[in-house]
Amino acid sequence: MADYDLAIIGGGLNGVSVARDAAGRGLRVILLEQGDLGAAASSATPRMIHGDLVALERRAFLRVRRALAERDIWLRIAPHLVRPMRFVIPAHSEERPSWLLRSWLLLYDRLASRTPLPASATVDITHHPIGNALKRPIGTAFEFSDCVGDDSRLVIANALDAAERGAAIRTGARCVRAERLDTWRLVAIDRGHRQVITARALANATGAWTASVAETVLRVSPPRVRATQMSQIIVRRLFDTDNVYVFQNTDRRLIFASPYERDFTLIGTVGHGFKGDPAVVSMAAGDVAYLCDAANRYFRERVEPVDVIRTISGANMVVDPARKRATRDGWMAFDAGRGKAPLLTIFGGDVTTSRLRAERAVSRLTPFYPMSPRWTAKAPLPGGDFAWARFDAEVDLARERWRFLDERQAQRLVAAYGSRLAAILGDAKSRADLGPAFGPELTAAEVRYLMTREWARFPDDILWRRSKLGLTMPAGDRDALAAFMATAAA
Repeated sequence: MADYDLAIIGGGLNGVSVARDAAGRGLRVILLEQGDLGAAASSATPRMIHGDLVALERRAFLRVRRALAERDIWLRIAPHLVRPMRFVIPAHSEERPSWLLRSWLLLYDRLASRTPLPASATVDITHHPIGNALKRPIGTAFEFSDCVGDDSRLVIANALDAAERGAAIRTGARCVRAERLDTWRLVAIDRGHRQVITARALANATGAWTASVAETVLRVSPPRVRATQMSQIIVRRLFDTDNVYVFQNTDRRLIFASPYERDFTLIGTVGHGFKGDPAVVSMAAGDVAYLCDAANRYFRERVEPVDVIRTISGANMVVDPARKRATRDGWMAFDAGRGKAPLLTIFGGDVTTSRLRAERAVSRLTPFYPMSPRWTAKAPLPGGDFAWARFDAEVDLARERWRFLDERQAQRLVAAYGSRLAAILGDAKSRADLGPAFGPELTAAEVRYLMTREWARFPDDILWRRSKLGLTMPAGDRDALAAFMATAAA
């Protein structure tokens, strides 16, 4: 008998979503990730949970409706990690005409007819706060509803739920060889130790490594794919309103500028083909200048490349970039035959449709296993067992229970951990009860929780994926954090 029903290689959003879905249907699951969960493209997204408004221009109506339905599911099952926001498209005289934008948004509202979010509206920004940051003579803008999500924490939440449903999540575990008979026999190097694992089925969810893993580890014909790179920049906060700006650029691409970690603005996205090592993806100077120029067409305050605090880039695979559906929705293949254990290959796609993509992938295994029905659309992710409209109430409850938290601290913690905040703060009566502090917000209690419960091993795991506190933490505190984690791990 095999050790597991399903082995998954790759701990990005696709991999952990498949693990969660399969574990919840009763399968014995193991996930192997050679580095940290969500360390590659899954932590380099534009953070949008949306219906892809521009897809209406391609008449991809069914895709937009499907993505809008998934957006609303995320809002229900992860209200701490996915927040509704009003998106604003300023009408630019040199770009798409106003009547076309209005038509798009009316159709967008119609396709999202059952959503709890407010409908689109036309705004005179000469007398509205959202116009304060914009150049004149832009006088009209169009508002609509979509969501912003924390991509890297969505990865962790899916992995947590999978683990709590019985899945084995192994980080720092690299699969180096696989033999395919009626079962899979995998050889993994798990934190320096060689381990042999058997599984009845295997999922290759290695993202930008999909083709190389297929060819060198699984020794099967790799899919015909090519890598693409997506990049964003982070600058100081450019506007005071809690909106996401959507700018039409000269090449007809839509550029987003959204609030990011309270004091910053995230501007993106620029994409193009990628060649090289997916573990080392850097943003070219031309891409930085492109996003700065796009922002400068609209914002009064200029953004120069020297103002960029951090760049975010990730590489992923697409089958055929000319087919937008394959690019946006990802790609999946299933292979099984007489005497051959099933092989599932899944890669690409955006955050919005990742849950549905995993659900469909696991459903391909139903002829091979008895399993329970589809379930992930209704079950909240860890910490998400409250209504999205009660987020501010959850913050107030946290401040009432832990009176030493200020408003900013409580908002960050609830936005990361939701209703599970007590697992970190416990019965603490003061900040001192949480142990040493690293920077203005991170405490030893939170670090211990992230190490013992969320697979954090190194400072970057905490500073850039479990949180974004690396943006504000002084260098000295980073060194102290590294020393503390080394001692705690030992």
